[in-house]
Amino acid sequence: MSVAGFKKQFHKASQLLSEKISGVEGTKLDEDFMEMERKIEVTNKSVFDLLSKTTEYLQPNPASRAKLGMLNTVSKIRGQVKTTGYPQTEGLLGDCMLRYGHELGEDSAFGCALVDMGEAMRQMADIKDALDINVKQNFIDPLQSLQDKDLKEITHHLKKLEGRRLDFDYKKKRQGKIPDEEIRQAVEKFEESKDLAERSMFNFLENDVEQVSQLSALIEAALEYHRQSSEILEDLSSKLQNKISTASSRPKREFKPKSIMSSIETIDNSQHNGLSYSSSIKSADIQINHTVNGKTDHFTSVPLSWPESPTTNGNSHRAESEVPDQPCCRSLYDFEPENEGELGFKEGDIIILTNQIDENWYEGMINGESGFFPINYVDVIVPLPQ
Repeated sequence: MSVAGFKKQFHKASQLLSEKISGVEGTKLDEDFMEMERKIEVTNKSVFDLLSKTTEYLQPNPASRAKLGMLNTVSKIRGQVKTTGYPQTEGLLGDCMLRYGHELGEDSAFGCALVDMGEAMRQMADIKDALDINVKQNFIDPLQSLQDKDLKEITHHLKKLEGRRLDFDYKKKRQGKIPDEEIRQAVEKFEESKDLAERSMFNFLENDVEQVSQLSALIEAALEYHRQSSEILEDLSSKLQNKISTASSRPKREFKPKSIMSSIETIDNSQHNGLSYSSSIKSADIQINHTVNGKTDHFTSVPLSWPESPTTNGNSHRAESEVPDQPCCRSLYDFEPENEGELGFKEGDIIILTNQIDENWYEGMINGESGFFPINYVDVIVPLPQ
């Protein structure tokens, strides 16, 4: 820094100290300027909070919010990417319903209803992706640009104006000790900075209709999302009502209990492929004496036998392992969820793996609940397919 520059910084600091400590009043600008400056400050704060709250509105989950902020909207516009890259809660619910609906089968009314609702939830997830991309492109990105360019430039002009005001006030207070030429130059620079700051604030506030257009884009995106959601849910409601009517009018099946002995005979007749049964009770001829009017009749009962559990080639079946044959992991520690969408579990729990979000998070399911959890909290038993 040159000597002249150092002196100027010293003058500013000295004047600022006098105003803060001694209560010395500096040059006051006109009321119109002060009002514009106030509105710019409020606008700056509003844009900052709107960016934060809008992403939170779209994605309450912190991990998804971070990924939403990194969305490359240029790629979305060009059609290179059609999804957001993070799971929507509607999609997770839909996948859960589809899985159990298919397991119950088409002969189950509940299973068919789960399949219909799961497909609807997947459609909801798709339009939620479209909402996120639309709002990011037409509301969040323009606001971010407004903050990074226009408001940043105005803030720069205002800071420069404040510095030149302090320099002018310092020299004005010491008039007579400081050459008139320096005071004249300080006045000119002060006027120049005021004109730049005032003009930039005026132009910005006069064109605030652009911000209104961005708000309109946000509402249009939300309206389209809710319109499509309403259509999907109305169609789903109609399907479920039809299933209720069909199930209610369907004739009831009569329950026919089967005896244990008939089940055993069915099993005994179906022995094949080297499958044999050993009896737990050996056959025995039981003598029964029946005496009528002093005459005794002797009866021999039929042999009784009960098959035990089947054996194959002399070896009994072992109990199946508790570990499922689908992608899963075992938890190494307890995990308490701190945010919405996270999955809690205890040490030693077996968790079904459904997806790997990134290098730090898995998505999985346990006890009918699904969510996200840290990779370093589990040991993978059956890995996800590549």
